[in-house]
Amino acid sequence: MKFLVPLGRILYAFLFLMAVPGHFSESTIGYAAGKGVPMAEILVPLSGIMALLGGLSIILGYKARLGAWLLVVFLVPVTLMMHKFWGLPDATAAHMQQIMFMKNASMLGAALLIAHFGSGPWSVDAGR
Repeated sequence: MKFLVPLGRILYAFLFLMAVPGHFSESTIGYAAGKGVPMAEILVPLSGIMALLGGLSIILGYKARLGAWLLVVFLVPVTLMMHKFWGLPDATAAHMQQIMFMKNASMLGAALLIAHFGSGPWSVDAGR
């Protein structure tokens, strides 16, 4: 049971870390610009840095509360800008965006839990 919290931190943060390289690609920046993200060429790479720092912070359990807040600040605008499922004319596209919206909402909930409870056992924070 003592490995559940660090395993949860790793599984949670892995999603953010795997997505980081995409935040620096022209195709992702162009996609975000097409979705109405202002200054996408700056904000998309910045969101990648936030995902990287927040993800590493949570995996290591080093200042995990701060890392979780970075992910909250990342997730709120990304979820609202990139996954607007309401009002899409194509039912399949709307359903897919709703799934992505709800995925992000659940990740937001996990980030808020980490922001409140911290990194838990087997972490740099616990060792200090």
